[in-house]
Amino acid sequence: MEAERRATNLIITGFSGTGKSAVAREVARRLNRDCIDTDDEVVKDAGKPIAEIFRQDGEGKFRELEREAVRRACRQRQNVITIGGGAIVDRQNYHLLTRSGLIVCLEARPETICERLFHEAARSPEAEVRPLLATDDPLERIRQLKASRQPYYAEVDWTVHTDRLTIGQVAEEVIRAWGLLRRADGCQLSAFNDQDIACLVETETQNCPVFVGYGLLDRLGDKVRRAGLSGATIIVSDDNVFSLYGERVERILKNAGFAVHSFVVPPGEETKSIDYASRMYDFLVGHRAERDDVIIALGGGMVGDLAGFVAATFLRGIFWVQVPTSLVAMVDASIGGKVGVNHPQGKNLIGAFYQPNLVLADYQTLATLPQRELISGWAEVIKHGLILDEEFFRFLEDNVKGLRELETEALTRAIARSAAIKAGVVSQDEKERAGRRTILNYGHTIGHGLEAATQYKRFLHGEAVAIGMMGAAKLSQGLDLLPSTAVNRQQALLQEFSLPTSLPAKRGNSKLSLAEVTGAMELDKKMKEEAIHWVLLQDIGKAVIRTDVPQKNVLAVLQELAGP
Repeated sequence: MEAERRATNLIITGFSGTGKSAVAREVARRLNRDCIDTDDEVVKDAGKPIAEIFRQDGEGKFRELEREAVRRACRQRQNVITIGGGAIVDRQNYHLLTRSGLIVCLEARPETICERLFHEAARSPEAEVRPLLATDDPLERIRQLKASRQPYYAEVDWTVHTDRLTIGQVAEEVIRAWGLLRRADGCQLSAFNDQDIACLVETETQNCPVFVGYGLLDRLGDKVRRAGLSGATIIVSDDNVFSLYGERVERILKNAGFAVHSFVVPPGEETKSIDYASRMYDFLVGHRAERDDVIIALGGGMVGDLAGFVAATFLRGIFWVQVPTSLVAMVDASIGGKVGVNHPQGKNLIGAFYQPNLVLADYQTLATLPQRELISGWAEVIKHGLILDEEFFRFLEDNVKGLRELETEALTRAIARSAAIKAGVVSQDEKERAGRRTILNYGHTIGHGLEAATQYKRFLHGEAVAIGMMGAAKLSQGLDLLPSTAVNRQQALLQEFSLPTSLPAKRGNSKLSLAEVTGAMELDKKMKEEAIHWVLLQDIGKAVIRTDVPQKNVLAVLQELAGP
């Protein structure tokens, strides 16, 4: 495969002074690989330093020797190769390098480069300044030469900015990029240079673009192709969504040259279970699915969670694509790679972190979404503003009417910004180990408790989260973290979108048991060392995680939400 061929060598390029040689040696050490420095090879071949080659034989001779050193290096496999800053300008070198491996460019500002080069020269008599920089105004020469090479540096697979990083930190970034690029399995990042991209989820396990736009569904086949995916496709959807879009998506994928199979499940959270995952496994086995095949999750959050869980576990992981058709899925559930199924005693207790290859959100599909589900989705959009972006929260306050009427301009901005907030958090903390990703659970501790206590039949996810956010805001206020004005702003915006802000009155003879809610909360996945990690607010746009919330405060807030 092309991806396997290109993933053999790791090549490091960049302008002089960006740290190529030192970084390459450190990366090679950490990856347990040999390091080839083509400048060192040129010196060995010529039997004299590079400055003498330029002085005695001219730049043309140096480039000839450099070309031969690059050619020899590219014959090797599984090495770290560092090349001179001008080597990539030669098209012969460039084509050899791209066929040999993946290229990472180290970048720095001209002022940083100048300071590094001449500081090193002053500190070490053996260090030599590149002949091309030996002028009366080296900084200006660096600017000119760097500008002339920039188009060639832009053609690489990845760029790392080194200005304020140590050699070790740059090496970490290079290795991280190496992991991302290799896991792309032939998916060229340049293929994602697309105006429809709202954001990019960048993690150690996957590099996932999120496309947002009107009418994107018709381009699904092209997007999947451009992501480097070529196996058979398996559409996973529920009865409601498939009846609206199933035949259309099948046709789009077939027209793009994909074989297509469809697996349709009943709608509703009850379907997100081990039982239906097992049925999907049977379906995939029956259709002889292979690791190169692609699961297309077409639907809301339930479908994405179930399909993603199966994708993560079938054959130890196969490709998958998220095509969310609900608002909550577009801005939250489809982004971040959290997949799983429910257990009778708790939501998402069985699951994994497994990133999709791409997310395609066509908000034209929201026009066919039931009104209650559309309203439910606004809870997650509002949540993102509450935890991280007060300016975005104000945008929502100022555009309620346009957003509720699905006006294109406002809707594009809201979905794209909300998705970008989620993607940014996930990129920093993919598996919720650093603590950063936990802030996305604002309102979810109580919300998941409500869902589990009612067997996922009474509340839509966003409805439960909206009530949970009011509980979290009141807890924040009770701990003197959040002023009442902020609590009131949150409540007002939730109500503007017709979201619930308190527990509804009992249904018939069935009253919600607060004991069952707290019991479900204690089983929720945010438990650690027997303490619930509460996501609270210090202000709008500023979340904080606390584990010291007294149980009496929680019970008091639940009683307040439940009313008399």
